[in-house]
Amino acid sequence: MGIFDQAFGTGVAKITDDVNFNRLKEKYGTVLGTIDAERGRVQTLNFDGDKLVVTAVVPSEDAKNKVWDQIKAVDAGYADLTADVTVDPSQGLGPTKIYAVKPGDSLWRIAQHELGDGTRYMEVFYANRDKMDTPQSVIHPGDQLNVPTS
Repeated sequence: MGIFDQAFGTGVAKITDDVNFNRLKEKYGTVLGTIDAERGRVQTLNFDGDKLVVTAVVPSEDAKNKVWDQIKAVDAGYADLTADVTVDPSQGLGPTKIYAVKPGDSLWRIAQHELGDGTRYMEVFYANRDKMDTPQSVIHPGDQLNVPTS
């Protein structure tokens, strides 16, 4: 599984049209890859009606321009995409604390317990990109993970 294999983010409802969601994720896969390559963070990835919805934050205007250039390269009209890409130069890791993984933990459970909202599990993932390839990477009891403190 890859980073963007499933919907995530605050307010994501159960997606009932997996075929179109997956088709649009594939269509805009290079856009998602560009966000990742530019050290950005996809905060929300879901499907609303007939549109892929992406909310992301990137570290610079240059990175934002590269993302939009890629969107336009995929589909100049991007009528089947809603994208909100913001710039936050301080969007790096930020303050974290060390969390020792317990039996039965998942990124969702860690985010629920430590951040108060399981849908914030991607923040835990991004804080551990040096240890994990995807949000579905296996974690084990005793693993030491970085967890955002804010």
